[in-house]
Amino acid sequence: MARNIVSRASDYSQWYLDVIKAAELADHAPVRGCMVIRPTGYSIWESVQRHFDDAFKRTGHVNAYFPLLIPNSFLEKEAEHVEGFAPECAMVTHAGGEKLEEPFAIRPTSETVIGHMYSKWIQSWRDLPVLINQWCNVMRWEKRPRLFLRTSEFLWQEGHTAHATREEAVEETLRMLEVYRQVMEDVLALPVVPGEKTAGERFPGAVNTYSCEAMMSDGKALQAGTSHFLGQNFARVFGIRFQNKAGDLEECWTTSWGVSTRLIGAIIMTHSDDDGLVLPPRAAPTKAVILPIGTDERFLEDVLLSKAKEFSHQLNGALGGLHTSIDTQFHLRPADRFFSHLQKGVPLRLELGEKDMKAGTVRAVRRDTGEKADVAQDALVPAVLKILNEVQASLYHKAKAFRETNTSFAATYDELKTLLEEKGGFVETYFAGAPEDERRIKDETGGATPRCVPLDGGTGKCFLTGGEGRRTIFAKAY
Repeated sequence: MARNIVSRASDYSQWYLDVIKAAELADHAPVRGCMVIRPTGYSIWESVQRHFDDAFKRTGHVNAYFPLLIPNSFLEKEAEHVEGFAPECAMVTHAGGEKLEEPFAIRPTSETVIGHMYSKWIQSWRDLPVLINQWCNVMRWEKRPRLFLRTSEFLWQEGHTAHATREEAVEETLRMLEVYRQVMEDVLALPVVPGEKTAGERFPGAVNTYSCEAMMSDGKALQAGTSHFLGQNFARVFGIRFQNKAGDLEECWTTSWGVSTRLIGAIIMTHSDDDGLVLPPRAAPTKAVILPIGTDERFLEDVLLSKAKEFSHQLNGALGGLHTSIDTQFHLRPADRFFSHLQKGVPLRLELGEKDMKAGTVRAVRRDTGEKADVAQDALVPAVLKILNEVQASLYHKAKAFRETNTSFAATYDELKTLLEEKGGFVETYFAGAPEDERRIKDETGGATPRCVPLDGGTGKCFLTGGEGRRTIFAKAY
């Protein structure tokens, strides 16, 4: 265990903060509840962003940008929406030395302003569907901030689409949920449960909300991403109408969906250990670091460093980008150089010393397990690709096995409470309750909520009402 990180078992909250600090991912900003994302953390966000953005574009979406400031009157048009976000809204009341006639909200989300613009852009069925995404920052005033997981300002993407029929909009909502699942599992190595939110957990103003729920290494749930079927609610309020093929005027059906920088928190809490950050290779901006090591300065510069550059060029070509780095911190001891990359979660360390050069090998060290292997230099590229794929798969299967081990079933309310108190994790049960039942359960279990109704779930006797309920996952969550 690293000296600068408390053990995960002894103090999980402090362990999480220590990993962030040791890996130089982020720091607290001067404004309470906000964070500064440091270069290492931001490079991870860029990698995550790139994978999602590519997936969005493969499904026909395009990027645009909408204003940070939203007229307060826009929020007030959709009563349920404004009620849901009112406690979190930050308002601009003065500008240019004067009080504004109408205050502006710093966007908590952009449904309203985008709905206003769509009402101007959409006139005919020929204009549909509209498939737009934006990458931006939002602000939701956070009373209990936590780096990456809950901050007043955070980075995210929000997709907003408009369709001619209900069927198309529902299909879009579920399509994007599946896109999220694929990227989360295939790239971030986060096993998630896709499902529908209950009425009490639904996005303000939505007809249906769907989410991907992940289990962190302390057994708590994390909502990793959401996709909302908004029906015609926002279209009705903002006048998003189109003339159909028969010449009649109809209101559009809309959706919205988003993931945020809290995914970095998810990666930390799913994969990292007491030595620091662990990154899945496909999400890691630097997938392998090459360390020339030697005591002969001339040999180090002329031979080892030159060879490291050659390997770096070969690997970058095979990996399809600038995904390797060369450590030239020759003023540090080798152990300190190793440790710096270990704490930042680089998936693979490649050590190249004088003995390695003579043997024609490179020492490869995995971050996730610490396993070492001597790889022939003339077979380095395929060997590295193979190891990185093994690390990726290992992290996913380890996280999935942890979730399965920590998922239980409760047939009665007493069983639910006991399991949540004594074991934690996910508790599956059948539930048919209303929002007031959800609030009661939350109060009586110390904060447990229905995380989602899995898409592949069935029905059975509700543990609370005795009626027919749907399979539902309960857990305490971040």
